[in-house]
Amino acid sequence: MYNNIVIPVAFGGDRDVDGAMKVAQRLASDGASITFLHVLEVIPVYAADYVPAQAVAQGRDAVRTALREQAAKLPGAKMAIVDGPAGRSITDWADENHADCIVIASHQPVMSDILLGSTASWVVRHANCAVHVLR
Repeated sequence: MYNNIVIPVAFGGDRDVDGAMKVAQRLASDGASITFLHVLEVIPVYAADYVPAQAVAQGRDAVRTALREQAAKLPGAKMAIVDGPAGRSITDWADENHADCIVIASHQPVMSDILLGSTASWVVRHANCAVHVLR
């Protein structure tokens, strides 16, 4: 059983966040902390000048609202939003917050991903804690 579980959340039709939440609940010890984590990818420098600051702020607000709704499904769950590349940001956040398990939903991979999606693959290879991948 785990005491500090992170569920990375990517808002897309092919991610099973509810399934990840159910697995996290099963893996959680009594009184465990479960955090829903969303990573906002950094806008590439070559495109940043073409994206209005207001659009970025509105996007962040929309993500915060959606993440809050997701976290509300699990009493006592927390939420966090970080900026950066997805895989590295998830593992860094897990390290900094002493997570002992990451429950991540993987999309159906394309041939270049071989067995896992690129973010899930990064997390599996680089996390310093247990990782459970949902397919």
